[in-house]
Formats: sequence, C-alpha cells, structure tokens
Amino acid sequence: MIPDPKSVVNSSANVLKEFKDFISRGNVVDLAIGLIMGAAFGKIVTALVSDIIMPPIGLLLKGIDFKDLFISLDGKHYATIVAAREKAAPIIAYGSFVNIVMEFVIISACVFILVKAINTLRRTEAAKVPALNKTEELLTEIRDSLKK
Repeated sequence: MIPDPKSVVNSSANVLKEFKDFISRGNVVDLAIGLIMGAAFGKIVTALVSDIIMPPIGLLLKGIDFKDLFISLDGKHYATIVAAREKAAPIIAYGSFVNIVMEFVIISACVFILVKAINTLRRTEAAKVPALNKTEELLTEIRDSLKK
C-alpha cells in the first residue's frame, strides 16, 4: 500500500513542529548550556588535579607520579607505562584511576560548595522583606487601627 503524499507531508510538518516546540523549551536550552559549562568545568578540574594537586602529593610520596602507576599482568617488568603500552602488554593502570577519583572528589566538592552558596543566597533573598510603599504603609496602619 502506497501512502498518500499529502499525509506524508502533513506528518512531516507535524514532526518538525513538535521538534521545534521541544527544542525551544527553556529546559532543553538550560540543559544544553549546563552540558557545555560542565564540559568546560571538567577541563579546568582535570588541569587542576593533574598539574596542581597531584604533583605535591607525588612529592610527598617520594616523587611518585600517579599517572605512571600500573601493574603488568603478563609478569614482565616494564620501565614505564608507555613502554608497556608500546609492547601491547596487558596492564592495570591504577594510577590513572586514582587521578580520576581525585577529579571526581574535587568536582563533587566544588558542586557542593556552589549549591550551598546558591541556597544561602536564596535564603537571604527570601528573608528580605520588601519595603512598603506609601499606600501599603497607610493600609497597614488602617488595618492595625481596626484591630484595636
């Protein structure tokens, strides 16, 4: 059975309209902005962990660079992780895992601090009572007088 060309065109137009409505919702745009900002923030945290936090920790641990920590599963000794990978040796690169866990902890702490700061700002804004204008002041005085 061959579909009616008019119904195909109408169906396509409806799908495009639904897609346009979906994309133009504020939530989708907010999500896209959040993903873009998250990716950029991730790069900053990666640089912070690998270039600023991990070197002093490695120095405290007698010059160990976490990126170079690995276990060779074939029983052979390799000088570096790069040498093991060049030989296609099966390895467990647990040093990379340690770096990623550190990044996760730092990102989690940053997000916690950010959410806590936003919540504090919201609470202080909600606690502020807006100043009454002249009309509202008069109405308040009248109400209070009537209560007496």
